[in-house]
Amino acid sequence: MKVQEIREIIKLVDQSNIGEFVFENEGTKIKLKKTETGTVLHQAAVAPDVAQANAAVEVKPAAAPAPEVPTAVEPAKPAAAVTEQENLHKITSPMVGTFYQSPAPDSPAYVKAGDKVTGDSIVCIVEAMKLFNEIEAEVSGEIVEVLVKEGQLVEYGQPLFLVKPE
Repeated sequence: MKVQEIREIIKLVDQSNIGEFVFENEGTKIKLKKTETGTVLHQAAVAPDVAQANAAVEVKPAAAPAPEVPTAVEPAKPAAAVTEQENLHKITSPMVGTFYQSPAPDSPAYVKAGDKVTGDSIVCIVEAMKLFNEIEAEVSGEIVEVLVKEGQLVEYGQPLFLVKPE
């Protein structure tokens, strides 16, 4: 594995809710574990026949940003809007990774608000460790809202789209 790939894995685990992560591939083993303080401890080991390497590094999380002060109070949602929101199906991310709306930067988005989808329609891609995973709608209906932005890091179980089922 390249150092950049290991750094990317550490970054993804550090920004996620994952407490412990183990990866093994072709004699390389990486084990990441968060401590109670939120720091990530990791160890990397390469098989003895390739090279001897053991490392333990502590990565401190960035300082928490100052809390934002609201500039305006958002009006309460009407009861009808809340009920409608509850009837929507959420398409969630099956993994931690990077969200992409299209198969290539110069291609149009798979779906946008207002589009009709079927259960097997591809709605986006989530990239995890250089693998591009196509995410299907899971339900037939109309896309009401795209909840994440292009290139945004998403968590396991994070809602990506709201769909009004048919």
